[in-house]
Amino acid sequence: MNRIPVVAGNWKMNKTPAEAAELARALVSAVGGLLGVEVVLCPPFVSLHVVGEIVKGTRIGLGAQNLHWEKSGAFTGEVSAPMLAGWCAHVIVGHSERRQYFGETDQTVNKKAKAALAHKLTPIICVGETLSEYEAGETSEVVTRQVWQAYADLNRDEAERTLIAYEPVWAIGTGKAATGVGANAVIGLNIRGIIADLFGSATADGLRVLYGGSVTPANIVEFMAQPDIDGGLVGGASLKAPDFEAIVKAAAQAKA
Repeated sequence: MNRIPVVAGNWKMNKTPAEAAELARALVSAVGGLLGVEVVLCPPFVSLHVVGEIVKGTRIGLGAQNLHWEKSGAFTGEVSAPMLAGWCAHVIVGHSERRQYFGETDQTVNKKAKAALAHKLTPIICVGETLSEYEAGETSEVVTRQVWQAYADLNRDEAERTLIAYEPVWAIGTGKAATGVGANAVIGLNIRGIIADLFGSATADGLRVLYGGSVTPANIVEFMAQPDIDGGLVGGASLKAPDFEAIVKAAAQAKA
């Protein structure tokens, strides 16, 4: 299956609008016209406009880091899918930090994915096990449950308009990345396998699945060499233009 790789930069709660603009300009210069890979930048909400203006007309896409499942209402501090739809094409859903610090559940991830899809946004649905779950040998059970519930009540067309990011929580921001072989095994069995059960093998084969968790220029080649890994959801390294450039170019070359 010829799946175009995706590299998404999750800037998390970093960069003022002025700093975001500087980084976006550097990335446009470095990879703004690169073929063979899809690049998505996910700055904080306050920088969506400025980054969007800079990447407009390039091959770099724009994504948000979160959304609420309701269209509008008394939800102070939240941002809805209709608000985002005019600015960006992607949105991260269910990142482990949202689950850990802000009470995200499998059920709210499902509701957010549905809201994104209803407004023509591509959700990057995040799944992954914690350190305690990993050490207890519960990776398969946890990831299977998260995928199953995230895609509950979606139809095949909707499923095919998503991306999945497998991010073992114990590897995020710790410098401890999973091995390429280990991540590939989880993705093949517990992500593509469940998607095949839900929507058929053709949908599972076509779905692009990213790895997230301490992705660096030094290890991206290992991940991209795996048959079931189609790119990266990159955190810290996405804040450094040379590092992110190296990751994007390695991903494009690996799947060329």
